[in-house]
Amino acid sequence: MPDHSVLDGSVLDASVLDNLVVPQSFVDLWVYLAASPLLHLLLTLLAFMAAQWINRRARGTPFLHPVLVAIALLVGFLLLTETPYHVYFEGAQFIHFLLGPAIVALAVPLFDHRERIRREFVPLILACLAGILTAVLSTYFLVTWLGGEQGTLLSLLPKSVTSPIAMGIAEQLGGFPALAAGIVLITGAVGCVLGPFIFRWLKIEDQAVQGFAMGLAAHGFGTAQSFSVSQLAGAFAGLSMGLTGLLSAFLIPLLVRLLG
Repeated sequence: MPDHSVLDGSVLDASVLDNLVVPQSFVDLWVYLAASPLLHLLLTLLAFMAAQWINRRARGTPFLHPVLVAIALLVGFLLLTETPYHVYFEGAQFIHFLLGPAIVALAVPLFDHRERIRREFVPLILACLAGILTAVLSTYFLVTWLGGEQGTLLSLLPKSVTSPIAMGIAEQLGGFPALAAGIVLITGAVGCVLGPFIFRWLKIEDQAVQGFAMGLAAHGFGTAQSFSVSQLAGAFAGLSMGLTGLLSAFLIPLLVRLLG
């Protein structure tokens, strides 16, 4: 009879390992997934499901936003397994492809509230322009005051725009697209944290106004959080995110030239 006295420590009896039988079906599945991009697709889905569970357990706190938690889990896995990003993206590209249809699907709640959007279209455009100017000018003067380099400044200017557009703007201006993408994520997370407190402080109860402000300041993060509030807030957040991206692509390069 083998000695099991070491089982309570860090050493495991060899006979116990010999008795561990892994089902062949599991081995076949693992070999198949490890040899195909489906492994990283599966890991991405599992990471996001785990992040949602963590967020629910934390009572929906924006500090543990599911996107940020999922990113942290995936980055940790890639570092531990020394997996290159391009290898991971071979599987994750299927989810990346769905970003397009997901953005288009935002038109459905917009259509439901088209009458109000039509009535308030001019104030919405003016509010969007004011938000873009505030974000760009505040970033410009703050980075300049702190002595930031030109490449850093050009990467931070589109921080309030959704990631694909922000990366394109940064590249067009001569900044660093990777830095722009990282700053966009931080901006969205901060917007989700501060937004609800600011609404309560200013006593803003109109969900359309809340959603429009969140989409303008926190892009996709704010839009996702607004949909958790109501369809009305989500619709105006999606509208704001789209308008901000569209107008920023034209206005930010123009503002950079005007500011020298």
